[in-house]
Formats: sequence, structure tokens, C-alpha cells
Amino acid sequence: MVKHLLPAFRMTLLLTVLTGLIYPAVVTGLCRMFFPYQAKGSLITQNGVAIGSTLIGQNFAAPQYFHPRPSAAGNNGYDAAASAASNLGPTNQKLFDRMKAAASKFRDENPTYNGPIPSDALTASGSGLDPDISVANAQAQVNRVALERRTSRALILALIRKNTAARGLGFLGEPGVNVLKLNLALDARYPRR
Repeated sequence: MVKHLLPAFRMTLLLTVLTGLIYPAVVTGLCRMFFPYQAKGSLITQNGVAIGSTLIGQNFAAPQYFHPRPSAAGNNGYDAAASAASNLGPTNQKLFDRMKAAASKFRDENPTYNGPIPSDALTASGSGLDPDISVANAQAQVNRVALERRTSRALILALIRKNTAARGLGFLGEPGVNVLKLNLALDARYPRR
């Protein structure tokens, strides 16, 4: 019996070392060499301090900033340790109430916008941590941000265009705007007076 178990034990040990230690170390080393920014979490730093990641959404609630999608991650949203969707179905009353509250909040925050509210301004992403909003969502918030920054709507729209990421490979998904990058560009270009 030991004669049959010994090769199985050796093979398990070999594969554990190979796939659990060597392979991850090689892949991590190659990623750090060829993609250092991405391998370190796509962190954005200011004065040597990490202020966020381009991959994880965070809450911006002040009126001078563009606001992200709602988040269902954690009790107060935007909790990377509790990344999850709400898992509420389309006929669930809680989802209806949440979207109704989000629509009311959006209208209160953007009183001069009278068009249809973009869906991503009302719904959370699958992870609850989507860092991007649609171009329509960003454009719906332009008047509020321009007013708070005391600058023209046209200049804010130009900044949105400059910070809009194209579709992946030219045809996958929709163009999007990274909220953190856009808000940092706002602070750099049009600081609040």
C-alpha cells in the first residue's frame, strides 16, 4: 500500500510546489517587470501617498465632484472587502425603493438637469465598486460641477471628453469615464475657488 501512496504523495508535493509557488512567483515577477503600474494595483498617488486606484470606485459626495455609481458593497457602499451586488431581482420592492430614492437624490443634486436619468446613476454594478460612469452620466452632472467650480459648462464637457476611455479593442463595451481620474483632473485644472 505504501508503494502506491508514495508516488501519489511525491506528485502532490511536486505539483504543489510547481503550481502553488514557482508559477505564481514567475508570473508575478513578469507582471512587475512588464506591467509595473497594473501589477501594483493601478494606484494613483499624490505626494507619495496612495489616494485611490483606477480599478476600484470610491464615493465622492461633494457637489464640486462628479459622483460615481451607487454601490451595494458593504453597509455604506464602496467597501472593497465586501464587494458584491445587491442580488435583488427586478420585481423586488427593495430594489424599486432603492432606485426611486436614487432618482430623487440625483434630481436633488442636479436640479438643472431635466433629461432622462442615465441608468448607471441609479443602479449599482455587479461588484459595487465600478470606478467608471457612462459619458451620459457625466454629462448629466456637468451643470452642477461647472456651477460649483465657477467655470463654463463647455470647459467641463471638454474635460470629460479628454478623460473618456474608448471601447475596449474598438468594439467591446461602451465608452466610460473614470470618476477618480476625472475628479483629479478637475482639481488640477479648475480648483474650487
